Amino acid sequence: QVQLVESGGGLVQAGGSLRLSCAASGRTLSPYRMAWFRQAPGLERESVATISRSTYYPDSILGRFTISRDYAKNTVYLQMNSLKPEDTAVYCCAAGMGKGPMRLHEVEYWGQGTQVIVSS
Repeated sequence: QVQLVESGGGLVQAGGSLRLSCAASGRTLSPYRMAWFRQAPGLERESVATISRSTYYPDSILGRFTISRDYAKNTVYLQMNSLKPEDTAVYCCAAGMGKGPMRLHEVEYWGQGTQVIVSS
């Protein structure tokens, strides 16, 4: 079992930055592809970043968010810059095997999520 705990969310003004962290326990994350998803009220959960051998981002995110991982700390990060009010959502990290951008049905472990609110 892998336990994932996110932190770093909060309230930020449009144009600002936040760095989310996802710390794992129970097992090393090394074999896993890692991803960040987000879900805004009334909307479906969507992937915003995946990291395996490469990194993957949807077009709406490209250039603003950066996913990274620290194998020694068993932690994954999401650096979010140039935040917009439409980035407001609960952000969850996820772990799953496989390749390429992670899709919902490929997730094996979820974190509980951290709230990000971007004010205009």
